[in-house]
Order: sequence, then C-alpha cells, then structure tokens
Amino acid sequence: MATLNEKPVRLLMQDMIGSMGLTPGVAFTREQAVQWFQEHYPNVKQGTVAALLIRLSTNIPTRMQYSPKADGSDDRFFKLNSSQFRLYEPGVDPVPISSLTPVEEDQVEVTVQSSNEFAYEHDLRDYLARNLHIIEPSLKLYSEEGITGVEFPVGGRFIDILAVDASGGYVVIELKVSKGYDRVVGQLLRYMGWIKKNQAEPSQAVRGVIIAKEISTDLVLACSELSAVSLFEYSLSVSVKRVENSNDV
Repeated sequence: MATLNEKPVRLLMQDMIGSMGLTPGVAFTREQAVQWFQEHYPNVKQGTVAALLIRLSTNIPTRMQYSPKADGSDDRFFKLNSSQFRLYEPGVDPVPISSLTPVEEDQVEVTVQSSNEFAYEHDLRDYLARNLHIIEPSLKLYSEEGITGVEFPVGGRFIDILAVDASGGYVVIELKVSKGYDRVVGQLLRYMGWIKKNQAEPSQAVRGVIIAKEISTDLVLACSELSAVSLFEYSLSVSVKRVENSNDV
C-alpha cells in the first residue's frame, strides 16, 4: 500500500478515478469515495475526502472556500445531487465556478444590518475564521491538504468553523447571527460526535463553542450540564480616526 506522503490527497483522487473505473456519465457516491480511501489510504480522514469532492466539483459554489487551482487541474467532478457525482465533461457541462466567475449584482450583500449585528451568518463566520484569537488566544483554523475548517463537511452537513486548540484538540464552532436558542445544542452535539468518531484520534479531545448575538436563558440552561460546550455573545463596534491633511487648519 502506498503511503500518504507520496501524493497530496487531491491527486490521489485521480488514482481513485482510475481504480474505480469511472468514465463520463458514470455516477458514484460520496460514500463510495470515502470507502475507496478507507481501503487504500485509511489515514485520510472522511472529512478531507468530502471537502475535496466539493473542491473538485465544478458546479458547487462553496468550492471557492477551498481555493481550487486556477489552471483547471481541480476541475474533476460534477455534482448530480446531495450525494452523487460524476466526471466533469468540458463542453457539455457549464463553465466551472472559479475565481473568474462574475458576481451578479443581486449577489452583492450588505454585511451589517445595524450598528451591532452582522446581517448574514457567513459574514460572522468569515470574520471569526480570520480572528479566532478573540475566542481563545491559541485557537487556529483547521487546515489539511488545502482544506480549511470553514464550512467543514460532516456527513452531508457543514460545521460553521472547525478549529484546533493549543493541545491539538478539535473545537467545533456553531454560529447564530442573532439569538441562540436551546435547539442549537442538538446540532452542535451531532457535529461534535461526528468529529469524534470520524476525524479525531483517540487522544484528541473534542469540544464545542456556540456564538450568537444573544444567548437565550434556555440555551444557558441546556448547556449547564455540558462541560465540553462554551457559550459566547458577540458585539460590533465602529470607531473613526481623523487623518490630518493639507486642508486641515
């Protein structure tokens, strides 16, 4: 069996295509891809496989979160539905989504709806992903094989942010742009369980963080017996600094 260090996982996907005998028009499932890696490269995490399927699929908008190569070498698959893919067919399929894909005017969004609240959850997500130190000084965004912890895939769903702490443990971060209610606990625990079962090594701890503009009293109560879950409220502020110029008197 080959070792993981021989090739990046994104290139091992090409080996998978040949090994599985995939040809244009032949569909395969996410589960089949995961199974292939389990058989041939068992140290490749299930989440990495799922994320790379997104990166290499030409018609998935969120592939841009994983920085597909501009030379077209990452244009491998075409997503058919929630779990099925086939090979990308140039000239038949639409032009791959890339950094050159034009943004329509109605896709441009205002990021803040008031003076102290993000308008969209993805704005809060992107800001925190770049500034995880404000949650915990040593916290870092998960990153492996060009895949980051932003919208990390877990069994057909997505973690808002997957981070790693100073001890090497995983931190699952769930975001609510407005008020956080107790129902978010089940969602977070499901994600934590998936990471513990499919991503973490036995020695790696998994804990969760919920961040919202306002944490409800029901959510505080629901988490009161969960030592592995922390709650945070965010706030926004804007400051203005005068810049001296030649017109100032």
